Amino acid sequence: MLYLPGGRRGQPHRRIRMRLRAVVFALLLFTLALIGSSSHAVARTNAPRLAPNHKISQSTSSNWSGYSAINGRYTTVSASWKQPTASCTSQTTYSSFWVGLDGDGSNTVEQTGTSADCSGGTPRYYAWYEMYPKFPVNLSIAVRPGDSMSGSVTTDGSGHFTLHIHDGTTGGDFVTTQTLKKARLASAEAIAEAPSGSGGVLPLTNFGTASFSSVTVNGQAIGAFNPDRIDMVGNGYTKATTSALSGGSAFSVTWRHS
Repeated sequence: MLYLPGGRRGQPHRRIRMRLRAVVFALLLFTLALIGSSSHAVARTNAPRLAPNHKISQSTSSNWSGYSAINGRYTTVSASWKQPTASCTSQTTYSSFWVGLDGDGSNTVEQTGTSADCSGGTPRYYAWYEMYPKFPVNLSIAVRPGDSMSGSVTTDGSGHFTLHIHDGTTGGDFVTTQTLKKARLASAEAIAEAPSGSGGVLPLTNFGTASFSSVTVNGQAIGAFNPDRIDMVGNGYTKATTSALSGGSAFSVTWRHS
């Protein structure tokens, strides 16, 4: 559920029944309108699901692209990714790449990741963590395109979370312990996201291809959980597509449209 600094990303995910989802969506939009800002992580906004493919459910979202393990109880998730390079134009755009728990069928997200934004033709890269519905916290870790990043989110199951992000290229490292008692632990994911603001999903930065690897959930490759494979679709455009899993734990997300 990433929002930009001072804002969030996305709305509640699709795993809720249509009626409940509509209610939660309306409440989130109302909350975002009150906040009046953009933020990094918002629970995924979902479109109708497509047919399953080799046990991997193919679905679409207006703000997420990647893989999400659902229909279980998840206490740890980790992943590595290469920090993408932003190709900037005069348009202001945003993108984030993260690993986290919840957000797909629940109203919280516990996550950490990096961003690649564009403003006035200039790229901006940074790391952050977020315990949605609280706002994201930007970190002092210097992130550069091409850096080898890794992140993990772990909980003891009683509302205490440890979030860790590491830059294997520079040695930058950050660990924090946070508390969120109402987390459902209903999903675990590795995602490329178009952040959201008070007006909805924001334009997606052209990040080329984001490569994720070593994606594990509860100590196993994410493929062991028959995760959802998600493409980002919105406003009549396919914005990002997700590859098939390789070795059960690696995939790539390719930018298609802002």
